[in-house]
Amino acid sequence: MSNVGADSPDDPGPPDDARERVRFYLLDHRTPLGKAIDIGLLALNLVFVAVFVAQTYPLDPARRARLWDLEVAIAAVFAAEYVLRLYGARDRLSEATDPYTVVDLLSVLPTVLVVFFPVSAVALNAGFLRVLRVVRVLRFYRFTQDEEFFFGTISGGALRAMKLLLTVLVVLFVSAGLFYSAEVRANPEVRHFGDAFYYVVITLSTTGFGDIVPVTRAGRWVTVASILAAIILIPWQASKIVRAWTSDDEVPVTCPNCGLTGHDPDASHCKACGHVIYQEYDSPE
Repeated sequence: MSNVGADSPDDPGPPDDARERVRFYLLDHRTPLGKAIDIGLLALNLVFVAVFVAQTYPLDPARRARLWDLEVAIAAVFAAEYVLRLYGARDRLSEATDPYTVVDLLSVLPTVLVVFFPVSAVALNAGFLRVLRVVRVLRFYRFTQDEEFFFGTISGGALRAMKLLLTVLVVLFVSAGLFYSAEVRANPEVRHFGDAFYYVVITLSTTGFGDIVPVTRAGRWVTVASILAAIILIPWQASKIVRAWTSDDEVPVTCPNCGLTGHDPDASHCKACGHVIYQEYDSPE
């Protein structure tokens, strides 16, 4: 998201053009309306994901119908948001192919297909539609595009830590959702999302009690993919934090021999090639 806001002394406020005004408020974090949109979308994201989880549990028909109505209402809001983002974008093709926008579309696609095509709502839990519903959790990444939020600005380190935590939760949630989709009809031990989430947590933490095991080929492949994703994505995000911490104490001095930029304040030799650089620095008082 952008750091656009009307509170800045250099910013005259929302533009007069309708498209630019739509774009402004979808990116803004500072004006009352921009904050309200941010908070509202975040709350609806949480409810949207919670509805998906709740629908995997045994429910009476009346309660399931109310959840379906709630899902349709939230999907309609997100569909309107998707259309408005395309409407207000300066480059609509670039916006339509942006990963965040693609996730926005995929998150509402299962509900839209059931609403506009003559199939039963039961189809929402079948096949690829159930799998597509899992991507709803990826919408939360849109809220971590920069350090500016509706409650203020956070440091780069805090944002990286937030992305790391979100990545862990996304890996767990998506893995559990895919495992549930693969196993629910064939595995008596996987009765709802909670069972799948429990399996993923104990599997990725290498505890492996063995009380739940995949019985389908798809379930086994989901398990393999989940482990690989955890091995690759979580250390990758963590390494960004470590690099940021270590680079905070470095100064931008370039070694004339190997070209390495960034050395400790008291470095006299390049840490890569050993060339003498005699870094000047201020000693602490």
